Amino acid sequence: MTSSPAPPDDSAPESTEDTENTESTESTESTESTGHSARLDTASLRVLAHPLRVNVLTLLRQRGPSTATRIAEQLGIKPAAASYHLRRLAAGGLIGEAPDRGTGRERWWKSAHHQSIHDPATEPPEQREAGRAYAQAVALASVDRLHQAAQEVPSLPAEWYEAAVYADFALWLTPEAVDRMRAEIFDVVARYRHSEAEAPPGASPVSLQVQAFPVPGTVDLDTGGR
Repeated sequence: MTSSPAPPDDSAPESTEDTENTESTESTESTESTGHSARLDTASLRVLAHPLRVNVLTLLRQRGPSTATRIAEQLGIKPAAASYHLRRLAAGGLIGEAPDRGTGRERWWKSAHHQSIHDPATEPPEQREAGRAYAQAVALASVDRLHQAAQEVPSLPAEWYEAAVYADFALWLTPEAVDRMRAEIFDVVARYRHSEAEAPPGASPVSLQVQAFPVPGTVDLDTGGR
């Protein structure tokens, strides 16, 4: 389903966010690990403050273990660049090697956690600069992935074309209302989240982007020290 902008009195959120509040990764030293989640600290936020690195990590989560060569082909970059970003992610404890894959001629990498978490509302003051850089990288990476998805729209199978949604809604909300709405959306997402092994027949990886932000130019920006 493709949704046009709703009338002003229709109340619905805008779509996309890769998440500032939940992003997937693995942890070693630079993240606080809890089960399948990793809470990003300042060091890991800095590693992820690059949209291409965010997309490399997202690709490992969505497609499973991969190599620098495969990732380079999928993202349209040089293998050397893919290898560099993989090494940075590994050094930050966000991915690890997959020793059970491949022939030993090329390293295979996998994301170590299903989800990594960063909540701007609870970040300490010393983390704010890194947190904002990470949030910007997540937003830019989401744009890249949406652009890739847009190229496939004309050729999508009918059942996926009819089910997919590209929606944008204009709402008048306070920051507190956005926070409540985000929590409600994440509750819904949690009901549909399961592993590939638990997925029903015919399931494919689906990217659900959630974005909610002030319309550019409508709020006074903080241009001073943060």
